[in-house]
Amino acid sequence: MGSLAEQIQQELISAIDNDELVLPTLPEVALRVREAAEDPNISIPVLSKVIGEDAALAARIIKVVNSPLLRTSREINDLQMAVSRLGINYTANLATGLAMEQMFQATTDVIDRKMREVWTRSTEVAAISHVLCRHYTRLMPDQATLAGLVHLIGVLPILTYVEESGALLGDPVSLDHVIEMIHPRIGEKILRTWQFPEPIALVPGHYTDFTRDSPKADYVDIVQVATLQSYLGTDHPYTQLDWTSIPSFAKLGLDPRSLTEEDEDLSAAMDAAMSMLQ
Repeated sequence: MGSLAEQIQQELISAIDNDELVLPTLPEVALRVREAAEDPNISIPVLSKVIGEDAALAARIIKVVNSPLLRTSREINDLQMAVSRLGINYTANLATGLAMEQMFQATTDVIDRKMREVWTRSTEVAAISHVLCRHYTRLMPDQATLAGLVHLIGVLPILTYVEESGALLGDPVSLDHVIEMIHPRIGEKILRTWQFPEPIALVPGHYTDFTRDSPKADYVDIVQVATLQSYLGTDHPYTQLDWTSIPSFAKLGLDPRSLTEEDEDLSAAMDAAMSMLQ
């Protein structure tokens, strides 16, 4: 790693420590959705109205409810029916996560490409997280999906910083290294600032700790296993680790060796989850 990258890493770390790093704010629609969902008297029509103000988001929610994963007997093309079928919390978590996509956009080509890459990986990990959660835990699939969609949120301010300073634009290897080193800390800080529930706020900072062993399976474990699974069949360094010694697999009751054998039900579910979120 070059001295420039080290310098930028130091600048970013001190900006985090001194609360000087400009953290992204939740998209307006996500803020309104979360606010609505926190109201104990919220009604389905009111939540639908909030989501309906963002036509693209409304269409995404309708797409999700019609996914083969959720086994709706007939097609739903009405937002209120979709919300009542998914439930208020499920809808709110999903809408929050999907609204993030609009944050992953930049003005320079290099950074815009990188942003889209990060968002694509986030949706892939979120889809796998959804399926793992349903098959191997008693946790909530909507929260697992949200955890997957936000696990890389800490990359955003780094890319914004790089775009504004113009540094490292021509050095993707160093940029990736800086991202890898510090996005977890920034991600956790962002989610706490957004007042996300603690089990989700923990995810960015801990999902790459492959020795972590908490008392029982949680969203960190799910996103960690989903991340590893997303790299199966590539030459990513994670594929060189000994997965059988990683506690999160055992906590999900999942033998990592079985991942390489095609489980048709599971891979069909993964494909459905993928298309549901993209």
